[in-house]
Amino acid sequence: MTDTASRLQLLHFARQVVEQQASAALAQLDQWIAEEERREAERRRGEQARPAPPDWLIQYGLNRTNVDAVHTGDCWAAAKSGRCHPATREQAVDALAQQVPACIHCRPDTALGVLE
Repeated sequence: MTDTASRLQLLHFARQVVEQQASAALAQLDQWIAEEERREAERRRGEQARPAPPDWLIQYGLNRTNVDAVHTGDCWAAAKSGRCHPATREQAVDALAQQVPACIHCRPDTALGVLE
């Protein structure tokens, strides 16, 4: 009978181990879920707090003084240059009037109704 009692004790022990491991695994998953929910909420708050992109951009040269181009606010080429600053509609029109080239990709001159 000692073999049966010993086997029964081992089975109870094994069940306790599995239960503890499952509880630990669930606790870890719950922590990961909570962290991901926090990150997602922070991302949403960041998107809501982000200011609207400018309508127009002025691209400056490498020396930061001469003006190289005029872009629409969502132009992919302007985003790649990293040398653009937000501009008002009036500033963009003025730059085009001063012979600053319009971006060939986003065509701000067409969007502004100012064709060269």
